[in-house]
Amino acid sequence: MMPGITGVATAFPRQFDQQALWDGFFARHYAGVPAAKRLFTAAGVHTRQVVVDPRVEDVSGWGTGQRMTRYASEALPLGASAVSKALADAGRDPTEVGMLAVASCTGYTAPGLDVLLARDLGLGADAQRLVIGHMGCYAAIPGLGAVADHVRAHRRPAVLLCLELTSLHLQPPPTPLDQVVVHALFADAAAAVVVEPTGGYAVRDVIARTDATTAAYMTWDVTDLGFRMGLSPRVPAVLARHVREVVGDLLGRHGLRVSDVDGWAVHPGGPRILDVVGERLDLPERALAESRAVLREHGNCSSPTVLMVLDRIRRRAARHVVVLAFGPGLTLYAALLSHVDSPRGT
Repeated sequence: MMPGITGVATAFPRQFDQQALWDGFFARHYAGVPAAKRLFTAAGVHTRQVVVDPRVEDVSGWGTGQRMTRYASEALPLGASAVSKALADAGRDPTEVGMLAVASCTGYTAPGLDVLLARDLGLGADAQRLVIGHMGCYAAIPGLGAVADHVRAHRRPAVLLCLELTSLHLQPPPTPLDQVVVHALFADAAAAVVVEPTGGYAVRDVIARTDATTAAYMTWDVTDLGFRMGLSPRVPAVLARHVREVVGDLLGRHGLRVSDVDGWAVHPGGPRILDVVGERLDLPERALAESRAVLREHGNCSSPTVLMVLDRIRRRAARHVVVLAFGPGLTLYAALLSHVDSPRGT
């Protein structure tokens, strides 16, 4: 038995034009940062979806408690939409789900989203739950590994939901350059996958690599004014140092080479990140087309983003897919998926 992804779905809040957000809010917010407009434009984002329109609500002065209250009210319907659509895509009823895993690093509630979604969607009282927090952009891959292991052990379908509301963590000025980059890139989204005992895209393997010597390059700190991200411009160089070896190890375990992979679900952390992955793996430009499209149309949504890329790739029935993401640690995670029957809906 090889557990496989049989359903994928996404859900988004309201869409905004990047230029309109700059003109209507961020140009004023970053008035004291001369390089801000250039950095905002270089993010490669054309549109993105956020639960908070900063032109109407400036949350940069909100306390963390107020932001968490808003997180709870916005996250539940967004998560319910993604999970419901993923189950429908897989042709499964909520009562069949044996585990619901929820990955999120942008908000905390108790009871958590896992409990509230299980209640509202009608999961069985015996459904197991798992909450994955503070892993950031790569959380979808260890989450996928966990639900696949559960399916393998218990032979029941499982659901992974990744949901982030980064717009709730707008930081007040004065603003250093890394915050300009963060607020130019990040957006809000939810993505869910259903994993079953067989079928769909088999989850063949998961691999991780952490370079703890560079832990300070990417941080996510809880402050009195929400969560604040620290982002070093040296992150692409660390990724360049490790990505080829990580992918080579993952594929080598299964007798595959880079040339055998026809689907690359690479987390679009930013334009330079995608450039580095393409260069180090010697990929043709078309290999990262789905990742660049997600960045352009949705921005970097943290943990859901790589699943958003995967959703696009599965529509063209790629045979072997490498899912690659990275985040605090610095940590690289990769998964190998292989198509074992026609994906639903194609």
